[in-house]
Amino acid sequence: MSEKPFVPQIEIFDTTLRDGAQGEGITFSVRDKMAVAQALDELGVAWIEAGNPGSNPKDLEFFKAAGQLGLTTSKLCACGSTRKKGATPSGDESVLSLLQAGTEAVVLFGKSWDLHATEVLRVSLAENLAMIRETVAFCKDAGRTVIYDAEHFFDGRRANPGYAMATLEAALEAGADRIVLCDTNGGSFPAEIQDGVRAAIALAAERASRTPGSPARIVGIHAHDDMGMAIANSLLSVDAGAAQVQGTLVGFGERCGNAALAAIVPSLELKRGLRCLPAGRLERISALSRRVAEIANVSIPEGMAYVGARAFAHKAGMHADGILKVRASFEHVDPARVGNDRRFLMSEVGGRSAIAERARKVDPSITKDSPVAAAVAARLKSLEAEGWQFEGADASFELLVRRELDGYAPLFSIERYRVVSEHPAPDADSCSNAWVKVLVDGATEMAAAEGDGPVNALDKALRRALERFYPELSRVRLSDYKVRVIDGQDATAAWVRVLIDSTDGTEAWTTVGVSTDIIDASRAALVDSIEYKLIRDMERNAAERR
Repeated sequence: MSEKPFVPQIEIFDTTLRDGAQGEGITFSVRDKMAVAQALDELGVAWIEAGNPGSNPKDLEFFKAAGQLGLTTSKLCACGSTRKKGATPSGDESVLSLLQAGTEAVVLFGKSWDLHATEVLRVSLAENLAMIRETVAFCKDAGRTVIYDAEHFFDGRRANPGYAMATLEAALEAGADRIVLCDTNGGSFPAEIQDGVRAAIALAAERASRTPGSPARIVGIHAHDDMGMAIANSLLSVDAGAAQVQGTLVGFGERCGNAALAAIVPSLELKRGLRCLPAGRLERISALSRRVAEIANVSIPEGMAYVGARAFAHKAGMHADGILKVRASFEHVDPARVGNDRRFLMSEVGGRSAIAERARKVDPSITKDSPVAAAVAARLKSLEAEGWQFEGADASFELLVRRELDGYAPLFSIERYRVVSEHPAPDADSCSNAWVKVLVDGATEMAAAEGDGPVNALDKALRRALERFYPELSRVRLSDYKVRVIDGQDATAAWVRVLIDSTDGTEAWTTVGVSTDIIDASRAALVDSIEYKLIRDMERNAAERR
């Protein structure tokens, strides 16, 4: 069945590939940029700001290759500034590069704060207006849709409101299709944001009334999170009449980041009844947010609204019991609507009902009164008394349940292993090596590997030995590794808890291990990580065959 036509009510404009790439620690290759663009197109955002072709060769290379993307929903934008001081748009290489990018739309940013015009660009206020007006007109004459980003608009409006509005009027006069108000420093309160949006909408409407037949101009918002208000400011801008929201899907960007579209879009669709994405796409937002984060080599904050691992997590027994009876008692939306999962955190305060509910994902026949639930609860409490903690390690908990079921048999076992670290290392690239012997269905395999540390070496050796039997493990990697001393009274002899986050590029999962030996605790978490991946793949393949 084909999807219903996309009738935009709120335009979603993603700048992960431009503003997001300015975040600390974020670097995209051309291939990364292609993959992010495809993920955003799959989600169905209206516009993808893909970079500044005049600023670096990588962005220029991306735009040359963009024709291979085959985008079906999203439109690419090239981004750049208004012409330089004393130049003409036709003689400014940066402006010309926007047209050479070949995108349907261009994003032009100009200065709305008089301080930036006179002290940063070192131009007169009149020259700054001319730069805006001439560059917008030049790009319009070239047949482009022009999205004008009014940089520092709210700072400018506080300092010199008349001039800030004059910069918008210059863009409108020259034919800008959209004017976007930027809280570039992220320092504005919601009331200021809403007031500025209403003023811009009134200006656009007044200008349209003076020009019969002119199209209505869309006003948008571009918020940064330096006061932690980017999401709120974006949502309140829509309440004030903004029809385009800019941000980055996962929220990363310069300094404290941009408005997180993964939180904004569900709020607009589910709480305001506004259409932001094509029908049926919202359910993909959690998975696609994880994909974009994986490409950027960052982790989605676990507490992130809607798409975070903790967004629908319940620990207290009363909460779990309430959810099982009436979903709305402790959840503001159904997690399935954003492609996320309800999680019951397994702990001694969780209660038998929560344990049974989580265990039913493994075996739907399990109830809170079944022997398996009782055995899992007893085992859980025994392990937690030793320092194990499963509330952040769902994969290990799932395996704990499976090990209590009849018919469970491990897919492999480690017969022996040895880890050695050398300091100083004879090879500057590695300081540890590991040797592992595994048993799989009666067959043994041995492998050795070097690593940057003992856990890295053990992980490599274990997967190398198992890849003979399970080649799909070549796609698995550790994405995070945490160690916590459970009780420091015994100093270096204390019990430690190891949490390992793993991913295969599509899914992510967490496992736990506990021991007085940090290597053995890591081994336990690694074994669970690999076994969980293999079981998931086997069950998925079996379901597809059915």
